[in-house]
Amino acid sequence: MPGSRTISSPLNRRLILEKAIQLLDRDGLQGLTMRKLGDLLEVEAMAIYHYYNGREDLLDAIVDHLVAGVRVEPGSVVGERDGWQPYVQALARRVRQMALDHPQAFPLVATRHPAAPWLRPPLRSLDLAEDLLAAMRARGLTRPQAVHIYRVVTGFLLGHLMLEASTKAQTLVPDESLGQGDPAAAPDPEHRSSANAGPGTRPHPTIDDLEPLLRNHDPDVEFDASLEGLLDRLERELTQTGLLHG
Repeated sequence: MPGSRTISSPLNRRLILEKAIQLLDRDGLQGLTMRKLGDLLEVEAMAIYHYYNGREDLLDAIVDHLVAGVRVEPGSVVGERDGWQPYVQALARRVRQMALDHPQAFPLVATRHPAAPWLRPPLRSLDLAEDLLAAMRARGLTRPQAVHIYRVVTGFLLGHLMLEASTKAQTLVPDESLGQGDPAAAPDPEHRSSANAGPGTRPHPTIDDLEPLLRNHDPDVEFDASLEGLLDRLERELTQTGLLHG
């Protein structure tokens, strides 16, 4: 019961952080309360405050932990002779995996205050920015080009992964406000747009025609194709400016 722990698993910052992420993954951001976390840890909620200065401090620690896990050291994975695109691909895929592993937490990564005002989520830590910018410079890109790639890639990842993570999160934590838990009142995932429209609602024949194609998609293929398209466009931009090796 709350208030006592076994000697084999003493309370510490790392254990609290791990359990907080577990609770966040399971119950979503609204479900992450100090009381519920204390129950999961089998301690009084006040015991957590000896290690974290409240819920906001804990949320910052969660973001720092998740972001640190996606680092790609500039000299690892791919070498400098491989060019800048493979490095960006490796980093982007790690960020995506983090978002898919922790879809409830990814909005925190996107919205918490970064370490510096000019940093952009989800590459929001000084370490991540340093790694990426150093890797770009080591691969022959100019200072403006390295910054341009950082900004474009972060924008792509933020937009793509916020949508993908939110879609996955909705399947993990049902919205109890929809039908108050009544499955019959929840939206039918197979409903057709115009077929279920109410009286006086404008028909949507084009959507009805294309809906099977809209539903049929492979997130992995879409992400890789979008990322490759982005990198190809950046390569053309850098080449056309004549500054790729400048």
